[in-house]
Amino acid sequence: MNLGDTIGTLAMIDAVAREWEVLIVGAGPAGAFAAHALARCGLRVLLVDKAAFPRYKVCGACLNPRALAVLNTAGLGALAERCGAVPIKAFHAAMRGRDLTLAVPGGVALSREVFDAALIQAAIGAGARFLPGTVACLGAGKPAAELRQGPQSGTVSSRLVLCADGLGSRLIRAAVKDVPRVARDARVGAGVIVAPAPAFYASGVIFMACGARGYVGLVRVEDGRLNVAAAFDRGFVRTLGRAGAAAAAILNEVGWPPIAKLAEEAWRGTARLTVRPPCLASERVFVLGDAAGYVEPFTGEGIAWALASAQAVVPLALRAVQRWDPALIADWESSYRGVIGHRVLCHAAAGILRRPGLTRAAFSTLARIPGLAAPLLKVLNHRPAMRASHPL
Repeated sequence: MNLGDTIGTLAMIDAVAREWEVLIVGAGPAGAFAAHALARCGLRVLLVDKAAFPRYKVCGACLNPRALAVLNTAGLGALAERCGAVPIKAFHAAMRGRDLTLAVPGGVALSREVFDAALIQAAIGAGARFLPGTVACLGAGKPAAELRQGPQSGTVSSRLVLCADGLGSRLIRAAVKDVPRVARDARVGAGVIVAPAPAFYASGVIFMACGARGYVGLVRVEDGRLNVAAAFDRGFVRTLGRAGAAAAAILNEVGWPPIAKLAEEAWRGTARLTVRPPCLASERVFVLGDAAGYVEPFTGEGIAWALASAQAVVPLALRAVQRWDPALIADWESSYRGVIGHRVLCHAAAGILRRPGLTRAAFSTLARIPGLAAPLLKVLNHRPAMRASHPL
């Protein structure tokens, strides 16, 4: 599916001349999915993002069964297939002296360039309006926001703001005058998409190379390129000088085929990967997606969390647009934690991967008894029931 450029649907002058019911800042999976859902409910929705689309994003590029189920509830069940997503059949991991292969049916691999652009187009098709290349900050009189697009700027008003602007959200940090809390041992993320790559890295398989100072995930996306996403100890990257060199070292450590010029590729990095936001809501503002906190994800949990949080915010957003009630702040915090509560497994997995002895023991156990992975995957892919709902 060739999406081409995803361009804006109105000019800045038109955006600031209108009053919106919902302003959504950040057009990644959480923001774009929420825009689609709320526009389908008949609300006037403005979606803004500082980037031009399509754009690359550091990500494992996997949609697990939970993510696909959320898309299906919104009438977007065929979106991944239309985009040419690659069905995932297996998970193959390795560390020095250990190999592990597990069946993981039900998920797909799809680049963020294509997936995010497709979600934005779905939101536009549902009636949302889109402003790319636009920086937003909350004004003093919430929920007014200052928008800046190149040399143009203006103030836009709305009844509600959804903050979905990613890791370490600058929007909410500036609004509440506080900073995110970062775990002391949090790793940094980095990623790149490469082509060509050795045939060893076969389509339909998630590869994970586990080293003493980080891990590297690899998966083929819809056009055959290899998506590489990694998490490293900060000191490891500093020692080697660049993320690509760290990734190459880990692939060598586990004995997998090297990828030509991997160290010289144009890698992109992220903020540290285990972050708690200063808040999940304030007056007429809800925080969702990565902006609402993040831990190191595995096999597609990051996108699933984003979509699930966007789905969960819909009934509260509809209430907030009709009449703001301060109790909605606590309601969103409770609802969000109910939907994203399974993160304890990712915390545990991240902790194991920092301890080579535990990692070897986990590899050996799962290699002997692969059925033990089934209940863990079931929990990761489970969609908790929400206390409130609204037909999408």
